[in-house]
Amino acid sequence: MTEHHPRSVTGTLRNRHDYLPAAGHDLLLPGYDLLTRALGMTKGYATLIEQARLADGMSVLEVGCGTGSVISRAKRTRPGIDAVGSDPDPRALARAQRKARNLGIKFDRGYIQKLPYRDGQFDRVLSSMMWHHLDEDVKAEAAQEIFRVLRPGGELHLVDIGGDMSADDGLLARRMMHGPHAQGNLGDAIPRRLNSAGFDCTPVATHRLRLIGRVTFFRAVKPA
Repeated sequence: MTEHHPRSVTGTLRNRHDYLPAAGHDLLLPGYDLLTRALGMTKGYATLIEQARLADGMSVLEVGCGTGSVISRAKRTRPGIDAVGSDPDPRALARAQRKARNLGIKFDRGYIQKLPYRDGQFDRVLSSMMWHHLDEDVKAEAAQEIFRVLRPGGELHLVDIGGDMSADDGLLARRMMHGPHAQGNLGDAIPRRLNSAGFDCTPVATHRLRLIGRVTFFRAVKPA
């Protein structure tokens, strides 16, 4: 979803912020949820939440929550969780709050490199289609921050472009494969990055989504 402190991308998109908005530009935000549905991400959200094995009483954070689709779905699926969404984009957060009205979700403005939470605060962290937007040095900081805010035994559940994507996965996939950000996600790049931060990370599943092509789901556990 929303990228945190992008450098190379902001200039290309003429973005005046120090983050890349969820839809790439503020003017496109009203159509963002329609776009994600068209890309087939609704199924991906459901798979990610099922994979996370949420239980009542858990504290659950979505990083780069954008308009809040994932964390809202998680809260509706398991109303007994303590749900939090974090994103640097105030417009996306305002939209998320409207969508999640009466769900009891807390939304905070924050950057992935410096999350506004205490050590060991969360049982689960969720990340959906945000990781490939991050510059390589930001990925290292992000992994360390997610590790910090998870309790021992806590888990990060992440879905993104990654793994063994190929040209056979479609036109959009071929375009993304040649982009500087997506290239940093391919092969075993995501597990290597998360393992270097102290996680035990493994791929869980690979799905094909409309237009996007192949996405991979990862589970990264912080040792108890």
